[in-house]
Amino acid sequence: MEARMKNPANPDVTTAIQHLFKAVHSSGVDPRLLELVHLRASQVNGCSPCVFAGVASAKKHGETDERLHSVVAWREAPFFSDAERAALALTEAATRIQDGAPGVTDEIWDDATANFDDKQLSAIILNIALTNFFNRINRTIREPAGKAW
Repeated sequence: MEARMKNPANPDVTTAIQHLFKAVHSSGVDPRLLELVHLRASQVNGCSPCVFAGVASAKKHGETDERLHSVVAWREAPFFSDAERAALALTEAATRIQDGAPGVTDEIWDDATANFDDKQLSAIILNIALTNFFNRINRTIREPAGKAW
């Protein structure tokens, strides 16, 4: 499939997104954790350009191949901390919004609040939302994997 838009950039949108990213990355959350959250949401949504970019960005932040290959099976893999597991569970619950999905249960929320303060939790939630936003845009415009933004 060919991408639908050659140059979709709008300066106002770009500026707004930059402000959102600044808010996420000024929260004190480890950038590697933010990359894991981005990667997992993108995997759930099947967004190949975001999976591709997420892996590349995570590696730039020092993430290991071992952990990146295991994000898809984070529940069974021994490589993740309790805080990372809480963030990944929150990511999946907030991303899977199809009919009948339970969403963010009290247990998932309690785990997240036990591991992150309000500022960090707000940033993680915003990061999840931004990732889902980009996943849906990429799906709509048929953005190919492997393209640099």
